[in-house]
Amino acid sequence: MVTQAEAATALAAPVSRGKLGNATVEGGRACVFYGSSAPTPTTPNVSQPDTVRVVVVEGGDASHWFDDYRSKVSPRSIRGYGDQAYYDGYASLSVLKGSSYLRIAVSPAGATPSLADEERLAAAIVPKL
Repeated sequence: MVTQAEAATALAAPVSRGKLGNATVEGGRACVFYGSSAPTPTTPNVSQPDTVRVVVVEGGDASHWFDDYRSKVSPRSIRGYGDQAYYDGYASLSVLKGSSYLRIAVSPAGATPSLADEERLAAAIVPKL
């Protein structure tokens, strides 16, 4: 769903090739790209700084996981992405489009996460859903 180049643009730094992991919060699989300042060891199963984390859940469980995560955060509705979207108030953008749930988290090293980073990446990914 996301290329290494797209992830690097979102993080504003070179990133590793994507690594697949489990996304227990979202109920699916995560693809994580690491910047040069990511802590070691890296594990795609948990959030870490200096990463771009993209999760896609497809099928009947997508809306369940979208709503489940929304119930655990202080969501702010965002327009222009899929059928519904929200920012979690900290570091990720969640999008529900049809039977797909997309969650994007861009966590730059030494900087506060910015919704603008997630929105740029969502603009590239949402049309692929």
